[in-house]
Amino acid sequence: MNEIEEYIRLEAQAVSQNSYMDLIRTAPNRRRTLIAVIVGFGAQWNGIGVVSYYLTLVLNTIGITTVAQQALINGLLQLFNFAAAVFGGALMVDRLGRRTLFLIGTGGLLLSYICWTALTAQFVMTKNPGLGNGVVAFIFIAYFFYDISWTPFLYSYPVEIFPFNLRSRGMVVTLSSTFIGLISGQLINPIALKAIGWKYYIVFCCIISILFTLIYFLFPETKGCTLEEIGDIFDKKTVVIETDLKKIADEENETVQTEKVESPKGIAV
Repeated sequence: MNEIEEYIRLEAQAVSQNSYMDLIRTAPNRRRTLIAVIVGFGAQWNGIGVVSYYLTLVLNTIGITTVAQQALINGLLQLFNFAAAVFGGALMVDRLGRRTLFLIGTGGLLLSYICWTALTAQFVMTKNPGLGNGVVAFIFIAYFFYDISWTPFLYSYPVEIFPFNLRSRGMVVTLSSTFIGLISGQLINPIALKAIGWKYYIVFCCIISILFTLIYFLFPETKGCTLEEIGDIFDKKTVVIETDLKKIADEENETVQTEKVESPKGIAV
């Protein structure tokens, strides 16, 4: 009980000594904060939200309009999501790593969305039921890639990358970005789907491509790392730069001092 009370006291003390400005005060913290924003906002704007909240509109575009068919697909999709998240993401996270799963999940989601968009476009022109069934298959495939990456990492990855004294504020940034993405999606998605139909999927293909690029260049691998080692991953570049600059400055000062104590003939004064 005493240990718990001491932990709570230290946590409160650490939080009170920091502010939200610390999230952007240094380059490593700005990178952490940017990652938190990308994870939170990207979780709502990687295309899955269209299916989660507007499955009926999506299925209507491929000719699946009966209530029974839509309810069956929705029910199977929820069961599939649970199985993929538990037996896919949870089992692979410590084997493949966070960054690797993020890249695999986002890359697979992008390819699935491209195929999904192309099949929907063909269905609109031909009304071939087989193409509609293909779209349903790719919806499940897209969800699989989402479930193994974005589902488990929405909360766990930001928690890992922030130091102890900024972790709570980092999670506030992640959740705030998530709700901003959620609210904006609720306002934009239904209007866009009704206005341009399947062509709206092209927008998500572009967004997912941007997310994949950002993950590739910004997200470090934290698999098997302690919190101190994760801190070193973010701070290492800054430390190396500062060390090099200090070394250059010391060499310049040493040269200046040498010039001051030497005579024009090279004889020390």
